[in-house]
Amino acid sequence: MRQRYGDATVHGLLPGLTLPDNPPPSDWTPATRIVDGERLRSLLDAATHRWYAPRHVAAALAWKSYSYWVTLPAVLGYAAAHRVPLTTAEDVLVRFHDHRPFLTVALRPGTRIAVLRSDPLAASGAPNIRVVRNEAALLVAFRKALLDRHLEPVMAALRSTIHIGRRTLLGSVASAVAYGIARSAHVLPGPPVKVAGDLLEALDVADLVELAEDQTGAVVVRRRTCCLAFVLPEPKICSGCPVPRLAA
Repeated sequence: MRQRYGDATVHGLLPGLTLPDNPPPSDWTPATRIVDGERLRSLLDAATHRWYAPRHVAAALAWKSYSYWVTLPAVLGYAAAHRVPLTTAEDVLVRFHDHRPFLTVALRPGTRIAVLRSDPLAASGAPNIRVVRNEAALLVAFRKALLDRHLEPVMAALRSTIHIGRRTLLGSVASAVAYGIARSAHVLPGPPVKVAGDLLEALDVADLVELAEDQTGAVVVRRRTCCLAFVLPEPKICSGCPVPRLAA
């Protein structure tokens, strides 16, 4: 992704992905501290300063960034190798700033990875390897770790603080999956639109985004919800935004 599209496509992930120090340095926040509200206000304050936006708009954009970078390792792990890092809130750490890049994501050492029985890692005996029986079970593991044990609790904490619609937030989750696949489609072993569809169905968000291949074979993403970037002081219309289509 970096070679094809530049550093911006990966700057929200720690190089190497796993944070080497345990316990983590003080500038890293365990995602569980956002779920319990302890660091949620700091995250929203940073977003408000980053985008100079009303609180609810900053929250929507912070969530868009958060859900994209948290989702990307699991999406690419499944799509590229059928190896899914189980990115629960307990195993993810984030570092956020009031400038660009807003967010960086890392995994704890020993984060579990779900693999199929046919994977060579299944016979490794490594304590962090979880073996599942088939692809359906792998998608269930993907959903439970990423959505049920991470993104849903963060969404609940966010919505208890800011008035923002659940559909808007889930739309950014769908967008995260879709763009993760679209930007890596050139190196994936399977058909990207089908792979994206499987992941979106697993998360129950397939109705919030459209994917198709254009005449060149590139994957085109169209959102069905808006991240609210168009109401920034300097309005931004994102790639795939539904606002121009609705206004036409």
